[in-house]
Amino acid sequence: MFVSQLNESQKESFQQLKENIRDCQLIDTSDEYILKWLIARSFDAGQAEKMLRRSIEWRRANRIDEIVDQWEPPMALVKYYPMGIIGCDKFSCPVLIVSFGNADWRGILQSVSKRDYLRYISYMAERNLAAMRKNSSNQVNPILYQTFIVDMEGLSMNQMAYKPFREVGFEGIQICEANYPESLRRIFVINAPKVFTFVFNMVKPFLHPVTLDKISVFGFDKSEWSAALLKEIDADQLPVHYGGTMTDSKGDPKCSSLISLGGEVPQSYYMEAIKPYPKSYMTTLTVPNCGKRKLEFKITQVNSMLRWEFMTEEGDIGFRLYYVKSRGEQKFDVVNMERVESHLVMEEGEIVCTRPVLYVVEFDNSYSYLRSKSIWYRITVDLPKSERSAS
Repeated sequence: MFVSQLNESQKESFQQLKENIRDCQLIDTSDEYILKWLIARSFDAGQAEKMLRRSIEWRRANRIDEIVDQWEPPMALVKYYPMGIIGCDKFSCPVLIVSFGNADWRGILQSVSKRDYLRYISYMAERNLAAMRKNSSNQVNPILYQTFIVDMEGLSMNQMAYKPFREVGFEGIQICEANYPESLRRIFVINAPKVFTFVFNMVKPFLHPVTLDKISVFGFDKSEWSAALLKEIDADQLPVHYGGTMTDSKGDPKCSSLISLGGEVPQSYYMEAIKPYPKSYMTTLTVPNCGKRKLEFKITQVNSMLRWEFMTEEGDIGFRLYYVKSRGEQKFDVVNMERVESHLVMEEGEIVCTRPVLYVVEFDNSYSYLRSKSIWYRITVDLPKSERSAS
């Protein structure tokens, strides 16, 4: 949808949102980009502004604006994450193929940290959107959306039963929904086995209704799903394997030399599993069973860096990071609550503190009825480089 297609009420909401965010530094200042946030919140300008401002803070805290140029993703993801752009649909939107069922998700997640995996989701999204903005310069209308073909062939219950993959998958969906609204034109899920219905029902609550309306699910009837694809994508932009006429230079009907199709990750990429041990500079605390412990950090300089490193001795622990403008007021999550296996791997992370407020690290053991947890940690706050230089 373009601004010119809005009715009078929608145009009024658009102008209100545009006025309210004049102080924001946006990665894309076009009207079409701003409109996406409004559509994602059903033209509620207040809710759209709240969503956009939270995303801007997320971008700053995780240094997303520089991720494509300054971050080098792990080779296991570059080689075996099963996604790539193959062509364009009939609306000039890029077509991405995701060989979901052929991926070695267990191998990928044993080769990279959860943080790097989720960062790669943002890396791919930023890279694709940058390419869309560049290609828009050659089009009458800007390219705003992407079309996905998600191939479930080879999907097994064993893959879906792998808890770390389910958890990181849900987090990846939440990141995309919160920070890349209205980026999808269509999603074609093909070769979906019965197990997919179970998984999809788990995912649905994390998806906005606008996103759900764009998803079409097909089983193993190739004549059915290939016909649906060809209605949206010209044959010369679609690999032979998916009903088109495209092959790569090797004549491969799947065009495997053009996009990553996943496959088994060699164990040479696996991270070495070394049980963590407390370091000499760490402090210890005990989180009682059915209880929580909070550590507060008063940030006085915007863009200070808050870093954490911790491990547990007796099992996993819930970890959350949020800020409050003052004690007792509304909490704003920076890192959502999640249970981390810090008894197996040292947990490390960092965020840029975008506000001079109180940041709170929370260790949550409320789910454990019998065991308390001993935590060894170091949490530091580093001033911005400009402040350190001045001092």
